[in-house]
Order: sequence, then C-alpha cells, then structure tokens
Amino acid sequence: MSTATVLSVNVGMPKNVEWNGKTVFTGVWKQPVDGPVMVRRLNLDGDGQGDKGGHGGEQRAVMVYQIDSYRHWEKHFGRDDLVYGQFGENLTIDGLPDDEVCIGDRYRIGGAELEVTQPRVTCYRVGLRMGEPELPALLVSHHRPGFYCRVITEGPVRAGDAIVKVSTGPGALSVADTDALLYLPHRDRAKLQVAVQIPALSPGWLGSFQDLLAAEDTPKPAWDGFRQLRVTDVVPESTDVFSVRLATLDGSDLPAALPGQYLTFRLPDAVRSYSLSSTPDYRVSVKREPHGVGSGYMTQLAAGAVVDVAAPRGDFILQDGSMPVVLLSAGIGLTPVLAMLHALAGSSREVWWIHTARGPSEHPLASEAHELLAKIPNGQERIYYSSVDGRLTKEKLAELALPSDATAYICGPAAFMTDMQAALSAVGVTQVHTELFGALAAINPGLVDQIARTPHQPDGPPGDGPQVTFARSGISTAMRDGSLLDLADACDVPTRWSCRTGVCQTCVTPLLSGEVSYSPTPLEPPPDGQTLLCCARPTTDLVLDM
Repeated sequence: MSTATVLSVNVGMPKNVEWNGKTVFTGVWKQPVDGPVMVRRLNLDGDGQGDKGGHGGEQRAVMVYQIDSYRHWEKHFGRDDLVYGQFGENLTIDGLPDDEVCIGDRYRIGGAELEVTQPRVTCYRVGLRMGEPELPALLVSHHRPGFYCRVITEGPVRAGDAIVKVSTGPGALSVADTDALLYLPHRDRAKLQVAVQIPALSPGWLGSFQDLLAAEDTPKPAWDGFRQLRVTDVVPESTDVFSVRLATLDGSDLPAALPGQYLTFRLPDAVRSYSLSSTPDYRVSVKREPHGVGSGYMTQLAAGAVVDVAAPRGDFILQDGSMPVVLLSAGIGLTPVLAMLHALAGSSREVWWIHTARGPSEHPLASEAHELLAKIPNGQERIYYSSVDGRLTKEKLAELALPSDATAYICGPAAFMTDMQAALSAVGVTQVHTELFGALAAINPGLVDQIARTPHQPDGPPGDGPQVTFARSGISTAMRDGSLLDLADACDVPTRWSCRTGVCQTCVTPLLSGEVSYSPTPLEPPPDGQTLLCCARPTTDLVLDM
C-alpha cells in the first residue's frame, strides 16, 4: 500500500434541514478547515453530530473517506461539483481504500492515533447531503462505504499529514467485507465468526453480527398468511380475562409454538395479536377491554367456532440453557411469561416468578402458575398486589436478592417494563428481554419537532390501491402512491427506518398476509414472512404486524 495522505480536514456543527415536509437535525454538512484541528475522543474541535444513535460517540469519533471514491462517484453521477466533506467525512484522504483497510487497523496521523472500528452507517442523510437519494444503497453495492475510527491518542491533524500504519487488526477483515457482511446477501458464516472475535469492532456492529448468527437458528413461521383453526374451549380465568384454546379443523397436530410467541387473529372488523399463555398447545388468554373490538369479538366465541389465525411469531422467546431465569410481569402481561413457566416446569434451573396485579380478583391463572412452580425444585414466587402492597419498586426488587447471572423476561405496560429494566440493572441483572403490547417504538433518525399522534386514516383523498392493515395500530386503509413506509408515515403509525433505500433492514416488518413488489429492489431480500417497508408496494391486500 502506497503512502496515504490527508487531503482535507472537515468539520461542521449540526443544523436543521427541511426534508420531505419534515425537519432533520444533521451534522452531515462538513466544511474544510485551514490549519491544524484537534482530534479528541468524541469528535474533532468544531465538529458535531445530530443523531448520536448512529453517528459520533467514542466508537465513531472520526469519519474517513477516500478521494478515489470521490472520483468514482463523479463518474457514476456525471458530476464535477463535489467538494471535500461532501460525504460527511472528517478526513478526506488519498489512499486507504475500503477493500484494504481492516477493522482494528491503527494509524498515526499528525499528533493523533486512530483505530478503525466499523464501516459508515448506511443512512439516508448522506443521500440528502448529496442530492442523490439512492446513494446509501450505492455506497454498499459499490463497496465504497468509508469508515469510522475511535481515537487512541488525541492530537492535532491537518491537511498534508502523512498517514502511517501503526498495527494491523486481527482477523484481516476489510471495511468493504465488513460492510457486505451486514448489508448484502450470501454472507459468509466463517467471516461472521471472525467478525465477532475482533476486539476493535464497535458494539453496535458486534451485536448485529451476533444477531445474524443467532437468526440462522431462528425457526421460520409454520405457515404463510392466515389459516382456519377451530375453537375447542373458552374458559373464564378472572373477572376480566378468558382463555381460548385452538386446534386444527381436521384434528391433526398443530406445529409447535415456542414459549413467548404470539398469534395474530383476523377478525371480521379488526386484526389483533394475543400472546400464547401455554405451549406447545395453542391457548391465548385475552383481557376484556371496554369497547374493545378485538376482545369484544373474542368474548363471543364458543367451542366449535372457526377463526383465521397467522402462525406463531415473535422473538420474545425463552432461551435454552442452565442459567437462572427471572419471569417478571404485570397485569395481562403474564401471558407470554406463563407460557415460559410451562416450559420450565420440571427444570432444575433456578426460576423466579414475579407478578404484580391490582388485586386477587384481577390475577388470572394464579393457581396454574402456583402449581407449575411447585414442579420446579428451585422455583421462587413473589406476587405483589398494588391495592395492598403498593407498586413494585426498585427497592422491593432489590430485597429479593435475584441472581445477577439470570436472564430476565419482562412483559407488561411500557412504563412498567422501563421501570423494571432500570431496577434489574441496578441489582446487576443485565440479560433482559422485553415484550411490548402495541406498536413498537419508532426509529426515525434525525427527525426533530415530531408530535406523537394516535394512528389515523391518512389526510387527503382516499387511495384506490389494495387494503393495507397495520395490525398493532388498528388501522386499515387503501394504498396510495409511494411505499408502505410512506403510507405508514401518513397514518402516523410508528415506523422504524434509517436508509430508506432497501439496505439497512431497519424497516423490516412481519408480513402476516398478502404480497408485495419492490422498487427499488432491496440489496438483500427480507426473510420469509417479512417485508421492507421503505421500498415495498402491495400487490394484494396486506396485513402488517405494526
């Protein structure tokens, strides 16, 4: 590799930019600086990032991009107006191509020493800065993402400084190969296993690669779309909770469900999801909600009724192993963790069942849980009734002396889960999984001044396309121009996205029924039974789990 050189040092503070009728707070606009600039642990002097979730911080303190890639994009787009800092980088350099630089490589530049931690995060804002919306996908498909560094030694850097390699990262995994492992299909499992062993790899990318390895063992939905199942029994469990048992129409065995998964029902006027309260058989336990369309219909079911049901789904699943388990729930949130308790009956693992309800009359399935715990030699049960004991607090949880090496599973209202996550962290329990009823929290990087609105029908003239149902949000509406992501945004259904060009898979969403086409075509197809909202268009009526 020939000697590399800094051509320009670029900084810029975040600012508000108008985009698609919204306001984005972004630091992607960088400008060259004359003279030396101090490179510090979190960024360069005079520099800042608008979205600390995807940019900036210790692992992404310095962004580097190559002049050779500038020349590539000038030719690709037929442009001659690109200036240093155009790609949001702090250092524009000559040399260090992405297919040669490896994660963990260290370089001395001026008075600073940097270590390569990850490729660029694939984000719509680089396309916004360039005026080329498809650029996030092209950076990946053309293997020219650029890379981030953390700062080993702070010091001044200026244009003209030589870049001297200090050491080589273990694993010899290049930036381009690392980027392809995350974003492109046909990934090499051997390279994934190398990636998770590189100490310098940023925690975010490490977690993504660990998830990819785990996903290879995740079972696919047992059937596509909805199938008819027969109600075999309806049982009252408390004053406001009842259970519904299901079976196949012909009496054949149902595919096994995993403890913690849920079923989605297509009802005459709604689509609703309910957690399985026991497995491997199919039983859901439903709370009657005042004026609730879903629970109101389910209340009327009787043995022999036939309902449309999607296959068990969800990644809130009890993990195998021998380590202690903490099952923590509030109200009707007991249903998925009760299914886990069924799976743990007879186990030698240390199991803690902690549940909170308003009072005994609002504590469904209490005797069933108690009987299951009696079958666990190392089982512990703690019940808190708020009308008697007050709210379950961090202090009360600390009194239990929970094992710090336990894996905890929490289900209940969002505020309860937030409080319990903090409480568990305070007592040293760090392996925590949560299950949220309703729509997932939005991921809309960089957007500011967003007003949370209840999901609603889109403003303006109705669409004339296929019917799209957002199951968790309770909205069904005809498709209009644009993508499914555009439609969800128009309905204020909480959405999760980053690149908006079919690359990052942040917007991947379970597709419960229906068919889609893609424009643009995503770089990697989503898993079976899922869709990428940002580039999907429905070709039939759809039901989405969002």
